[in-house]
Amino acid sequence: MGRGVADAIGVQVRSARNKHGLTVAKVAQLTGLSPGMLSKIENGNAFPSLTTLHALSRVFKVPMTYFFETYQETQGCCYVKKDGGLFIESRGSKVGHQYQLLGQGVGTEVSVAPYMIELNDTSEVFPLFQHPGVEFIHMLEGEVVYQHGAKQHHLSPGDSLFFEGGTAHGPAKLVKLPIRFLSIIMEPGRDNNGHR
Repeated sequence: MGRGVADAIGVQVRSARNKHGLTVAKVAQLTGLSPGMLSKIENGNAFPSLTTLHALSRVFKVPMTYFFETYQETQGCCYVKKDGGLFIESRGSKVGHQYQLLGQGVGTEVSVAPYMIELNDTSEVFPLFQHPGVEFIHMLEGEVVYQHGAKQHHLSPGDSLFFEGGTAHGPAKLVKLPIRFLSIIMEPGRDNNGHR
């Protein structure tokens, strides 16, 4: 991950924190991060995990794509070459979950974030997520039991799942590795003042 991406995310985190009138210590408390780690993220010296970005997006009430907006400005179109998206790997002793942001920032009515998600390690704990809007998943490889609320769905290559993002969801059981699926998150857009 290039330094430019970390810098851009840091700028957005600091901007959102200042807009909300929150201290580093308060945001750290709300997200479970240490104040030192939050400072490193704001200064572009550390790249946050997807779980950290998710926690920050909930505190600031913005979609996760907000943190990438100053990195990749778009004019109604976002082109990403193969293996050219922003890669986000989970933090931990073993790297087993990889997210690749395939594009963002197109349009203002709806915020759309397409991800290619790869799961290669059963030892990592996978959190359940909640976010505004809806999500579409299309399985490409492997098998997974995907949970949405109280229901579980066994997904194989070619299967799709389209659901409300506000209900807790995520992989419940990694059945056949490696697992690869396309995830498209669509959230209400924001106006130029950051309001939905």
